[in-house]
Amino acid sequence: MSLHRFNVADLPATPWKNGGGVTREIVCQPPGADMDSFDWRVSIAHIASSGPFSAFPGIDRVITLLSGGGVHLLGDDGQVDHPLDTPLAPFAFAGEAAIHARLLAGDCHDFNVMTRRAVCRASLQVMRSACDWPAASQGLLMAVQGHWVLEGSRSEQLAPQQGLWWSDASLAWRLHPQSPDAALLALTLHFD
Repeated sequence: MSLHRFNVADLPATPWKNGGGVTREIVCQPPGADMDSFDWRVSIAHIASSGPFSAFPGIDRVITLLSGGGVHLLGDDGQVDHPLDTPLAPFAFAGEAAIHARLLAGDCHDFNVMTRRAVCRASLQVMRSACDWPAASQGLLMAVQGHWVLEGSRSEQLAPQQGLWWSDASLAWRLHPQSPDAALLALTLHFD
C-alpha cells in the first residue's frame, strides 16, 4: 500500500518564476513526473502579489481558498470572472485559460488540484461531518480545521494542516471530525 502522510509546514517552498508567491507541492503523480508529464498534482500556493496564472494546456484545475483575503480571478476572454474570497469553496477552471489573479485584501493561501484531462478527473469535496468515504485507487485527505480520525485498513489521526495521500491502492475511509468546526478536504481521482 502506498500511503503517504504530510504536514504542510514541512513541505519545501518553491518560489514562482514571476516572484508573485511560492508553491508547496504535496504530491505529483506518477513519481518523477515533471510539469509537462504529470497525471495529477496537488499543492498549496502562497499568493503574495497580483499577477497572471501560468497556463497549463490540457489540464483541469480546482482552486480552493484556505486563508487570507482571496483573489479575484479574471480570464482574458471573460469566461472566468470569479471572486475566490470564500474559504473552502472549490472553484474549477480550465488550465489553458489566461487568468489574471488580483489580490483582494492582502496575501492568501490556496489549495490547488491539477489533473491531466486526457487521463483523469478530480472530485474535491469539503467534509464537515462524519461519513463513509468510498473506495478510490488514488486520493488525498487533508484536515484544514479541527482534528480528524480516519478509519480504514488502519486508523489515522490528522491535526490541522496534516493530511495523507495514496496511489495504487483501493482505500475507503470512515471520516470522524473531533470538533464542531472541523473541515477536511477530500480528493478522489477518477480514471476513465
